Amino acid sequence: MPTVFLCDFDGTIAPDDVGAALVHRYGGLSAPERARLLARWKSGAIGHRELTETECAQMRLGEREALAFVQGFAIDPEFGPFVAEARARGDDVAVLSEGFEFYIRDLLERAGLGMLPIAANRLRFEGFRVTPEFPYAADSCGRCGNCKASHVRGFAAHGYRTVFVGDGGSDRCGARAADVVIARGDLLAWCGDQGIAARSFAGFGDVRAAFTAA
Repeated sequence: MPTVFLCDFDGTIAPDDVGAALVHRYGGLSAPERARLLARWKSGAIGHRELTETECAQMRLGEREALAFVQGFAIDPEFGPFVAEARARGDDVAVLSEGFEFYIRDLLERAGLGMLPIAANRLRFEGFRVTPEFPYAADSCGRCGNCKASHVRGFAAHGYRTVFVGDGGSDRCGARAADVVIARGDLLAWCGDQGIAARSFAGFGDVRAAFTAA
């Protein structure tokens, strides 16, 4: 059975949360307003799609400015070697994100990984206003902009063993559906609370070592 590694981007492939940094810099919400919004999302009162729509309604930036901003970020340096070894074994790697495709593609291409499939939300720039688009929402749970569980189930239906790698609240649906979960941060704590078996990792060097040994 082939294996597919389905990897979150913000906080996982990229050690920093690039999307959150973008919202913090250009979002227009006050610190208390943003804290209340995030608290509602973390409590489950709103889904990630509503969170994204609310944040984007207040954002003011152009495409050129957005691309310049993300130049200050990079991916985990161990991710490239991990991808190379996984593909050499005949495994597949894909990126699943509730962030935006434009910066994910930019960071991956700068790392020589532009060949990887990406399923993420999109951001349409109209002058200095932005509109989020959710191309993968049709099969969503109804709360996510890009429900990662739907992608996990899709790969499983094609005969893959699914390994989900993530770190945060937007990864919960994916973790519930996967055969194997590799987690850190909030996702690792949540898996423990939910009784979902999860292997911990600090970076992709750990993921690489674990599956090379296996």
